[in-house]
Amino acid sequence: MAKPATNPRQTARIVQLRKGATVDMVRLTCPDTAQAIKIAESFGTAVIDSDGIRDLHERLITETADALSDGLGERAMQIHLQRIVGAYVGSAHGAGQFYSNAVTQARDATAKAANDTRDEDLDGPVGYDSAAHRKREFAADMGIQAHALRMAAEGAVAAYKHIVGESWRPFDRPVETEHSVDRKAAAAQMSAFD
Repeated sequence: MAKPATNPRQTARIVQLRKGATVDMVRLTCPDTAQAIKIAESFGTAVIDSDGIRDLHERLITETADALSDGLGERAMQIHLQRIVGAYVGSAHGAGQFYSNAVTQARDATAKAANDTRDEDLDGPVGYDSAAHRKREFAADMGIQAHALRMAAEGAVAAYKHIVGESWRPFDRPVETEHSVDRKAAAAQMSAFD
């Protein structure tokens, strides 16, 4: 009995990729400079030097690359910077997501506090802030932090483009599925018989 011919395209594995955070994702979740200034003024906190943070991180990455240039080849430098910039972008994106969650909680608490028939949301004892007020202040602090990390990430991304000559993109890792892990385990066990 003849074996049916298999099409190589049918037997190819589909590999899922774990998407990394992008600069666009950071910009969507973290406050920009205008919003950070508005937050700082509304809550009476210090206005941070956004451009200074961005420029400092751009110089930091550039000087690091200069120091490593004798020891690393072009491709090794690109890989190294890919990882460094990825850490900055990932950190800023995580802070932006945390900030977004804090804003949602502050909005919910403020809306509940506006309802006069809810006893549990009334202001605390004299001298203490309400829960809604504390959540708003926490969200403001997280917004300033997310903005600062956004500026650091943008500086790192700008340095990457200057050094490597192309825009930074996140490295998308293949997702290990149970099936591929099982195959690796089986291969390791079978190698014991060799």
